[in-house]
Amino acid sequence: MNLYLPIAEISVNILVLIGMGAAVGFLSGMFGVGGGFLITPLLIFYNVPPAVAVATGANQVIASSFSGALAHYKRGTIDLKLGGVLLVGGALGSVAGVALFTLLRRIGQLDLVVSLLYVVFLGGVGGLMLVESIQSMRRVSGGGSGEFRRSGKHNWVHGLPLKMRFQRSKLYVSVIPVLGLGFLIGILAAIMGVGGGFIMVPALIYLLRVPTNVVIGTSLFQIIFTAAVTTVLQAATNYTIDVVLAFLLMLGGVVGAQFGAEAGRRLRGDQLRALLALLVLAVGLRLGFELVITPTEAYSISSPSGELG
Repeated sequence: MNLYLPIAEISVNILVLIGMGAAVGFLSGMFGVGGGFLITPLLIFYNVPPAVAVATGANQVIASSFSGALAHYKRGTIDLKLGGVLLVGGALGSVAGVALFTLLRRIGQLDLVVSLLYVVFLGGVGGLMLVESIQSMRRVSGGGSGEFRRSGKHNWVHGLPLKMRFQRSKLYVSVIPVLGLGFLIGILAAIMGVGGGFIMVPALIYLLRVPTNVVIGTSLFQIIFTAAVTTVLQAATNYTIDVVLAFLLMLGGVVGAQFGAEAGRRLRGDQLRALLALLVLAVGLRLGFELVITPTEAYSISSPSGELG
């Protein structure tokens, strides 16, 4: 069942794209990530132009995140106040990110920058998460607690001014790091086509000490709106969103997220973090391999805008 994508200008298999969306949706509901860090590389591996993969990947993130967030909202594991503050920073970051995306595309460096960002962020975040989660599981096997959050211990973030109380997360912290985190996620959403959950989830857990069960739903809630802002800006500025491609990915993503949210309930927080870390590292290593191998073609006939010259 092949279908021609008008914006991406390639022919694709419908079932492959729906299955791809379902797999990413499952991971979205299970780990609290939008899935963009996975769907964008998968689309690039499937020969979708990077500019289209990034913009359309952000679009698909909306559907899978909404489906997963809905399941978490029903269980009361979303901190709406915390998610709202993250959203303010995310919207501002999306505006800045789309402007940077446009500049990189104009000078012909978008593909390289996107790949490098994936390798650096996925490798760094995945490595740190894997080390911590293994240590946590060892504590559990020794009869201790596997939850990272420890009462009475604070870091430099908790000494910043402009503090706000987040009841659901049992936090009293400054809004500065929360807004800053949202801003960073907004930039990454625009440039990398991600929801930013692979950075937000560990940042909320390790930096702000938000309980793992609240982090997943809150992350998905914020990702919905950040990805929506990014999608609108990309469509209006760069015209790189393929609606047909996005629809097929959404179709599978919405269904997969519901199953993922249910599967996530059956695992401990340290187990979820370990699995997410392995997934993040796998994607990062795959992209890193693509950067160092000899290309099949020595020259490219693509113009800086991504169109054939």
